[in-house]
Amino acid sequence: MTLTLHHAPDFASTIIRLALEELELPHTIALADIEGGALTTPEYRQVNPVGLIPALETDHGPMFETGAILLWLVDRTGRLGPGPQDPDRPAFLSWLFFTSNALHQAALAMFYPHRPAGEANSDAARATAQDQIIARLGLIEALIASQSPRWLSPDHPGVLGYYIGILVRWLILLPPAPYGIDLADFPHLKAVLAAHEARPAALRVAEADGLGPTPFTNPRA
Repeated sequence: MTLTLHHAPDFASTIIRLALEELELPHTIALADIEGGALTTPEYRQVNPVGLIPALETDHGPMFETGAILLWLVDRTGRLGPGPQDPDRPAFLSWLFFTSNALHQAALAMFYPHRPAGEANSDAARATAQDQIIARLGLIEALIASQSPRWLSPDHPGVLGYYIGILVRWLILLPPAPYGIDLADFPHLKAVLAAHEARPAALRVAEADGLGPTPFTNPRA
């Protein structure tokens, strides 16, 4: 399997890099100079027509969208999430898509509130995003507390743990005051993320991308 990840440190491509490292899949990192316009070139648009990262080049062609790449890796390797015949598959898919379509999008609205609402409505958009983020993390916390799913657990690494970990990192680091989250409000999720960030794969990526020793639970350390 020949894989090339188009990547910029501490962007969504870091989620894919974490999964690739956890799976120990040989891959090449193609660093993207975002400020230099790398994502707008015709060559890159052939890899990802929407001009974003991540993008993953595979033997069967390029892929984009974080959730799609993670799901492909799970299915291709049989690891880091339930396979198609696993009884846990329906729940896993539901929460993976929830993370991608609901939590990730709310985070983007927090960081770029002018995109959905325009500059004049940025404050209102950010306040709405804050409420959505707290509610959606609360649903994930309740899931872990009540069901202890194997695919989102301190005892088993998974793509969903890495995906949520990077989103939580950004939600601690990036929003302006008074917005953001306190991970202490979500103790079961914190335990999952603490276990993931301590994995050898996560430590390798954290060092390579300059994320610090505790990139999910205490990103300011």
